[in-house]
This record gives sequence, C-alpha cells and structure tokens, in this order.
Amino acid sequence: MDEKEYRSAYDTINPIRCVFEKAINSRVCNCSRATRFNLADREGVSCEDNAAQKACVSLLGLLRDNGRFLLQQTAIDGQLPHNAEIKIQNGGIQGLLSVLSESYPEHGSTDNDSPSEQDIATLISLAVQQYESLEQLPYSDIMQVMSAFKTRRKTRRKS
Repeated sequence: MDEKEYRSAYDTINPIRCVFEKAINSRVCNCSRATRFNLADREGVSCEDNAAQKACVSLLGLLRDNGRFLLQQTAIDGQLPHNAEIKIQNGGIQGLLSVLSESYPEHGSTDNDSPSEQDIATLISLAVQQYESLEQLPYSDIMQVMSAFKTRRKTRRKS
C-alpha cells in the first residue's frame, strides 16, 4: 500500500481524527473518547465525540501557540517534526495534569473528580470547570513542565 492509498483509507476509516494521536500512540496518556484501530502495519486513533474533539483541537492550538518559544519558532503553521509534536502533546498533557493536581491534592485516588489518570477528555473537562475556559489556563506553569519533558533520543540501527 503506497502512502496515497494509506491516507485515503485512513480518512475513510477515521472520520473524526484524534488530534492527540501521537500522545496516545506513545502510551504516555490515554483518552476515554478515543478508539484505536490498525490499518496496514500502523496504529491510528479516532475520536468518538465531536464536542470532545473540538475541545482537544482548541487545547492543542493553545499549547502549540504558547509553546512556540520552546521550539524556537515565531509561528507554527502546519505540521511539526515528530519529536516537536510529541513534546507539545505529551508535555502539554503532563503540564495540564500538573496544574490540575495542585487543585486536587488527592491525585492518585479513584475519585471521579480527581485527575487520577492522564485521560485527556477528563483533564480538559476539569480544566474548564476550574479555569472557566481553556484560554485562562496557567500556560506559564504548563510550559515549565512541557519544557522539561524529554522525548526519546533517536537510536542508531546496527548493521
């Protein structure tokens, strides 16, 4: 299957694309609204909820906009290199979890109101409850965690 055929099949199978697909596929976080699927030899993630997907798109846009200085970019238009996108997505979710955990000291409990797992949909819902909108999140605190997030180093293959 060539790349053009793959993209066409991917778009057919996955009508609501998960914008945090890279984070979910890296197994750092998960989402209760996500469904995994396999196409050819690749794994994809789709979203089951239009409203949740719109919230994720908004959050990712804000994380990318606030993370421009980390990536040394004046503007982020279009796709980022894989490692940069991983840093934005995984570091951003960990940063969001960090700022919410300060408000929910029972972190790690099974209470439904605490961010006990890195469920993206739950974290976004809690963030909106606490800060009234995604725009009002403490992005300076989130960026500190994002900045500290380490991506895997590229490994060399032995011949």
